Amino acid sequence: MTTKVPVITIDGPSGAGKGTVSRALAKKLGWHFLDSGAIYRSLAVAVTQAAIDPQDIDAVVRVAESMDLRFEANDPPRIFLGGQDISHKIQTEDCGSTASKIAAHGPVRQALLQKQRDFQREPGLVADGRDMGTVVFPDASYKIFLTASAEVRAKRRHKQLKEKGADVNLDRLTKEIEERDRRDKERAEAPLTVPDGAVLIDSSDLTIDQVIARCLDIIGGR
Repeated sequence: MTTKVPVITIDGPSGAGKGTVSRALAKKLGWHFLDSGAIYRSLAVAVTQAAIDPQDIDAVVRVAESMDLRFEANDPPRIFLGGQDISHKIQTEDCGSTASKIAAHGPVRQALLQKQRDFQREPGLVADGRDMGTVVFPDASYKIFLTASAEVRAKRRHKQLKEKGADVNLDRLTKEIEERDRRDKERAEAPLTVPDGAVLIDSSDLTIDQVIARCLDIIGGR
């Protein structure tokens, strides 16, 4: 595909800060924002509500092709599935685990590909995910791969969940993140990898503001 509208892709593992950084960049630039993970998590909610086995690929694809999704650019953004606000449902660890499982299926990823590309509109797009720079927008204007150690990402997620009143175990959370990383890297379709031409940023010892500043330097320096 030929990219006419500029796209910045920010790929990386779960908990690296992609969402926060991408939203902030989009706001600063006045561009659109794509949270591809939210699309897969929304599908996970739809699959769960329909009592479908995540390993039943044909059934999951049918849901992916027919689901009615709507995003509202609030802060934080709100997501509606068939008119139902699922913004809170997609934040759970169970939802994230199911999303990771269904994302491993090639036909499912293919079914959601055009839904993601439809976000590419003037004046530009910041796309956050795991295969934005490799599959969805391979000729993006700028590519960034944002990562952090599993331990740091688990601590960040633990803090977020605690602040929301959730009862979570840090060791279990770390193991879940490591398992999700393994699944994302080893899947046959669109595995998590650093896109060609991407700039790698390790956020383990950086604040969000520092990461955003680095991203703006990369965009301004090209």
